[in-house]
Amino acid sequence: FFKEKKTVVEGEKSIIGRRFFFIVGTLYLYRCVTMYVTTLPVPGMHFKCSPKLFGDWEAQSRRVMKMMAGGGLSITGSHSLCGDYLYSGHTVMLTLTYLFIKEYSPRRFWWYHWICWCLSAVGIFCILLAHDHYTIDVVLAYFMTTRLFWWYHTMANQQALKEISTGNLFSRVWWFSPFQYFESNVRGIVPRNYQLPFLLQTMTSARVKYSKLDSRES
Repeated sequence: FFKEKKTVVEGEKSIIGRRFFFIVGTLYLYRCVTMYVTTLPVPGMHFKCSPKLFGDWEAQSRRVMKMMAGGGLSITGSHSLCGDYLYSGHTVMLTLTYLFIKEYSPRRFWWYHWICWCLSAVGIFCILLAHDHYTIDVVLAYFMTTRLFWWYHTMANQQALKEISTGNLFSRVWWFSPFQYFESNVRGIVPRNYQLPFLLQTMTSARVKYSKLDSRES
């Protein structure tokens, strides 16, 4: 029983992991589109803008490689472009992390959910306070993240919405084919299990600790 239960939990980890990375990838793909079609002024005076390079393809290529190597972060010195990035990637990660924690952790961890919500809210507020993004960036990031998360999980939790039919309008989204592939081996709702981190397992001499499956019924 223990081995069977552990296998189920490991499988659930892979399901949650690929859902997270699929949604993150889709959101950042949308972000690439919004960044390209909408250019906003620099939101704060603390940004340092590098001079424009007109026609110097070699210098432009070096700048692109430097940005990719440093992850586009100001702390690595690779953030050299002027203008605001619509929408906020930090808000996407803060919001999405909270949504996944709340969705897949046991309901009795309500205190943990509130802590994560407060941390996410404070983080988003600090983004605005530091003038790293405009308010529209944060609002749009929250809207895009929550809608895509709810949309994806509504489709994933309903078997009928995983099939192409005239009554399933969700099947018209462009990412429906990869969605079907990733969810092909999932039947029903992923239960709310948790497993102690490896370090805590070692310290407490307990290999695995499982919660009771929480009912998704309201």
